[in-house]
Amino acid sequence: MDIVAIFLTLAVLILVGAYLYAPFLRGYGQRVTQEERELSALLAERERTLSSLQELDFDFKLGKIPEGEYPDQRMSLLQKGADILRKIDALSAEHPREAAKAGRKITDDQLEAMISKRRVERKGKYEGFCPKCGKPVMVDDRFCPSCGKALR
Repeated sequence: MDIVAIFLTLAVLILVGAYLYAPFLRGYGQRVTQEERELSALLAERERTLSSLQELDFDFKLGKIPEGEYPDQRMSLLQKGADILRKIDALSAEHPREAAKAGRKITDDQLEAMISKRRVERKGKYEGFCPKCGKPVMVDDRFCPSCGKALR
C-alpha cells in the first residue's frame, strides 16, 4: 500500500474520531437540579399510580379481581396518589415562580381581549396590497398572509 494512502486513511480516522468525541468534550447537557429530579420522579410515580388504578378498574370490570379485594386495593392506590400529589404541591410551593409558569391558564375572555387588542394595534399599519392575490399586507410582512407570496 502506498504511504500517502496510509496517511490519508489515518487523517480521515483522526478527523472522524475528533468529530465523534467532540460532544463529550463540550458537555452539552444542561445541569439538572435536585428539585427537578425529585419533581420528575414524582410525576413519573403519579403516572404509574394512575396507570395502575386504570388497570385495577379494568380488571375489576372484567371480573379478574374479587369484589372483596377491589375496594382495599383501590383505596390504597388512591391514598398513594394523594400522597404523591401532596409531595408535588409541596415542591411547587417551594418554587412558586416555576409552578405559576407551568400552571398558567388563559380563559377564553382573556384570549379574546388579547386578540382584539392585537387587531387594534395592527389596524393602521397596512403598507399596500399583495401583487398576487390583492389582499392587504402589513409594513413588516415579508410574505403575504393570504397566499404566501414573497413581498421583498
